Amino acid sequence: MKTSPLNQKHLDLNAKMADFGGWLMPIEYPGAGVLAEHAAVRERVGIFDVSHLGKASVRGEGALDFLNQCLTNDLTKIADGSAQYTLLCTPQGGVVDDLIAYRNSETDFFLVPNASNTTDVVAVLQKQAPAGITVTNLHNDYAVLAVQGPLAPKVLEALGINTEIDYMAFAHVSIVGADVILCRTGYTGELGYELLPHAKDAVAVWDALVKAIAPLDGLICGLGARDTLRTEMGYPLHGHELSLAISPVEASASWAVGWKKESFIGSDVLLSQKSGSVERKSVAIKSLDRGIPRAGMSVKNSQGEVVGEVTSGTFSPTLKHGIALALVSKEVAVGDQLIVDVRGRESQSEVVKLPFVTSHVR
Repeated sequence: MKTSPLNQKHLDLNAKMADFGGWLMPIEYPGAGVLAEHAAVRERVGIFDVSHLGKASVRGEGALDFLNQCLTNDLTKIADGSAQYTLLCTPQGGVVDDLIAYRNSETDFFLVPNASNTTDVVAVLQKQAPAGITVTNLHNDYAVLAVQGPLAPKVLEALGINTEIDYMAFAHVSIVGADVILCRTGYTGELGYELLPHAKDAVAVWDALVKAIAPLDGLICGLGARDTLRTEMGYPLHGHELSLAISPVEASASWAVGWKKESFIGSDVLLSQKSGSVERKSVAIKSLDRGIPRAGMSVKNSQGEVVGEVTSGTFSPTLKHGIALALVSKEVAVGDQLIVDVRGRESQSEVVKLPFVTSHVR
């Protein structure tokens, strides 16, 4: 199993560790736990090690056009120094992975896919790449650190960093003498940044962040809190809301598709689904009782007919009740009453609009 450059830091703190996409990563830390870590991000600031996330580069003359023919979103819509959420699909419309594409220039892109899918993303792009374009797997070359929460700017300002960066933009900065890619992105729904130092500099940058959050009552957070935070926002997770068997249209991620582009991998199938051939969709549901929905639980309508299943579910630390994302039949609408089978007990739920909690990313 692979480990983060910060692995020893987590072990020294006695973090609860688990496998994430083949990487041993921290779930939560003793003395705080998921609920406290979650609250720190919503109310103050938290820092995460998410170095398991993939990293890859696509370089060469024509890189912009090449990636635009592979990825769903339209990279011509963003300028140099900006990032874009996008997806890589199969010809059948399934999702190989969702990722963030960072545009350095028309000939130079940096990609951040999910940990377990990085090899597949790189393999697909390398197979499709024409002569003159190089696709390189940089998974082990960089760490990824996230600073999330309303006080996130104060953390970076304490390190001498200008935090006036637009949402979904990035800059190259120096932190404790290390070159770092600083991105105005995140996966929590709060104002935040993601930092990508070279692996050799990860410990020094991490130590600086740990020191900077202390006066702000910030916490080091694990991937347990990251999951509850992203679920409250309705952000998809590959292997749950997105997969080789679940398309962007079915996952209610059509906003990440450049429908006006001439073509991209899987575009014919996705266009057909968009025009009405899709039979299922992702919706948000909240529990009306004490039931906590979990992935894989069946979902029924008020007549007792199975209409889908939960793809992600948890207890919302902010709202104090169960919430879930579910893949259900296209007839289900906001306001509908649904029943979730919670280990043999019927839990009453209602379809609601996303996000469950107000977004503060901007």
